[in-house]
Amino acid sequence: MISWKKSFIEFSLKKEALVFGTFQLKSGRKSPYFFNSNAFYTGQDIYKLSEFYAHKIIESKIHYNALFGLAYKGIPIVTSIAFYLQKNYNINIPFFFNRKEIKQYGEYGCWLGNPYNKNVIIIDDVITAGTAINNIIKYIHKQDDININISSILVALDRQELGIKKQSAVQEVQKRNNCNIFSIITIKDLIEYLYNIKNMKKYLIQLENYLLQYGI
Repeated sequence: MISWKKSFIEFSLKKEALVFGTFQLKSGRKSPYFFNSNAFYTGQDIYKLSEFYAHKIIESKIHYNALFGLAYKGIPIVTSIAFYLQKNYNINIPFFFNRKEIKQYGEYGCWLGNPYNKNVIIIDDVITAGTAINNIIKYIHKQDDININISSILVALDRQELGIKKQSAVQEVQKRNNCNIFSIITIKDLIEYLYNIKNMKKYLIQLENYLLQYGI
């Protein structure tokens, strides 16, 4: 396994962002594991998390001129990524994010930051069935005045599950929106890691059974 992927898994387990149990997902599926970026709640945590996102952006050679954080979880992440890129790569990139409720006074509108004429990477934490990503892309495309092009989507974890139809969620989103999806790790990376850890057999069996039902 690539060392930085291993480091990310260990970081997520240590912070209990990646946990095992029984979890009801937005998609309606019951999952034996869960990734919760809310567990990265200190300055040190979010800065470390942004290191992995920034590394993937640089490694993937994505063409972009702005970062978009998907409210709400994507907001602190995208802010920290922008700071990390500037400090460590001397890349000064703008970022923005959406409001869940349109502001009716002051500067008005549904955005914080400058979304106009941007080629963006959408930042989120997880992709499961692709519902949240598809909804925000539909919303973006309805805003005719801002001229946003979706270059890529970057998440921390790709659960590698089926979408609405028989394709993977990633394949469906990529095909529908003509963009690439990247992830720091996938569920198969996690399984590979757990195979080498003692006392993890029961989690491996649960993960593998879950993927037999919902995996690609």
